[in-house]
Amino acid sequence: MRAIVQDKYGPHREVLHVRDIPRPIAGPGQVLVQVRATSVHADVWHAVNGIPYALRLMGSGLATPKRHVPGTDLAGEVISAGGTRFAYGDRVFGEVTRKNQWSNAGTFAEFACVDEALLARIPPDLSFEQAAAVPTAALIALMNLRDQGQVRTGQRVLVNGAAGAVGVWAVQLAKIFGAEVTAVDAPAKLDLLKDLGADHVIDYTRQDFTQIGTRFDVVFDVVSQAPFSEVRRALEPDGTFVLVGHDQYGRSGHRVLGSLGRMLPLMVISPVVRQLPGIRGGPSREQNWATIVALLDAGRIRPVVDHRTFPLEEAADAIDYLSTGNAKGRVVLSV
Repeated sequence: MRAIVQDKYGPHREVLHVRDIPRPIAGPGQVLVQVRATSVHADVWHAVNGIPYALRLMGSGLATPKRHVPGTDLAGEVISAGGTRFAYGDRVFGEVTRKNQWSNAGTFAEFACVDEALLARIPPDLSFEQAAAVPTAALIALMNLRDQGQVRTGQRVLVNGAAGAVGVWAVQLAKIFGAEVTAVDAPAKLDLLKDLGADHVIDYTRQDFTQIGTRFDVVFDVVSQAPFSEVRRALEPDGTFVLVGHDQYGRSGHRVLGSLGRMLPLMVISPVVRQLPGIRGGPSREQNWATIVALLDAGRIRPVVDHRTFPLEEAADAIDYLSTGNAKGRVVLSV
């Protein structure tokens, strides 16, 4: 099968190559999926570049990647099944790793073996490209917004970086939870955010949300590098700051710790700072995925795929484009 292969860490244009490699074989409880689409996201950039170095200790591999094919999520068709949930020809999608997303999981290829428990059937009205835009990003948004932010009806929620892969889900989910949503992003993306249901939009090139004099119950921050002392000005005294921790593809993060360098100090002081939630538990990943799928089936949330999609062979180009910050929603590879 054709695949994007990475033998070492480094700049993606130098370490990613298109090769023919053996097709994987599904084991017990797994399905072999013919991949029709997969997504390119920030954690793929980190896993390929090997930055921050901490991710290597978190399971990616110390000197070289443990798995040589990048990618963490997919949409495709079942070719063979070693379990009981799916049959030949079923259209399925899901995040294919049980670990963090900072590691390769083998979806940048024509075929992938996946534990069937991690997959669900694609809703009939979604294309493969749309389905591939859902996993990882939607899960990050749900877990952080609901479990960490504990968003509830009547609250004012600000989503910073709202038109990116995670932000588009945060806007939609916050509305489902009954919040009044203010979405912050670049001027070219504000119409999309209104279409997704945002009650108010802010052009970050003209206004700093920490200085507009409005306080929010939850600040869901995907991209900001502002210190917490500044973000705090935009929070109610009993509000909650949820930091997702995007580090601008290594430009604003520490090479050793990445965004963890910003998150860890906040976690340390969270027991004495009411506006910092620390780590709050929640449902399992499988339960969260079932929630996302149910919302998609009901038509209450929808994927956002950027207008530029790329064939598998142009994975490096897709990562280049992602890194510009110009994408709306998810960048997808068609296989």
